[in-house]
Amino acid sequence: MPEVRLVGPNGEQVGIVPIAKALELARESDLDLVEVAPTARPPVAKLMDYGKFKYESAMKAREARKNQAHTIIKEIKLRPKIDPHDYETKKGHVVRFLKAGDKVKVTIMFRGREQSRPELGYRLLQRLAEDVDELGFVESRPKQDGRNMIMVLGPHKKKAEAKAEAKAERAAREQEQESAQG
Repeated sequence: MPEVRLVGPNGEQVGIVPIAKALELARESDLDLVEVAPTARPPVAKLMDYGKFKYESAMKAREARKNQAHTIIKEIKLRPKIDPHDYETKKGHVVRFLKAGDKVKVTIMFRGREQSRPELGYRLLQRLAEDVDELGFVESRPKQDGRNMIMVLGPHKKKAEAKAEAKAERAAREQEQESAQG
């Protein structure tokens, strides 16, 4: 006669019982008999409300997904002959993205004769990497891809840390405003 190691609804050990007896206990207590460890000898079964169990595990999975940070790759495009002011503006965007914990793909687009001078683009990417060194690191070195040169910068901070920091800053600002008004 096949037997199972039965675990009660509150996690207590009932012992090794025949399957028929386990099913009978489940019917009496108006619960489901769920096999939790089929490879064990004898298999382990538990008395539980299966619908409630499914609902709770779905809620846990949903909560885990909610707290998970998605890595987003932001893209900035530059030209080799960029104006100093435009460079500063683009650098500001890169800084903002890295502070938010996002990766940044920096693309330099070459047109016409500029393609014969890839070192201009390389130098520009090196300069940008040095300028944002305290916020991010070069994840993939500059490489030529047709008429573009691409480099990826990764943030030093994780997305979750950046979110928590931004939230704390916002709370501090609101506190400051309230104290100034009151």
